Amino acid sequence: MADTKTVKVTQTGSPIGRKPGQKETLIGLGLNKMHRSRELEDTPAVRGMIRKVAHLVKVEG
Repeated sequence: MADTKTVKVTQTGSPIGRKPGQKETLIGLGLNKMHRSRELEDTPAVRGMIRKVAHLVKVEG
């Protein structure tokens, strides 16, 4: 089996006062509280979601 690339995404900003789509995107990434992290598969769809909320998350590796 081939190793799949992953990225670690950590929520650093609050969705309070943001546009509704940004809160929904965080939930779609599996983030709903500050300082929570998720290991996600590195796909174009996930990269697009991260780009939409780049100001609210920190991305590693």
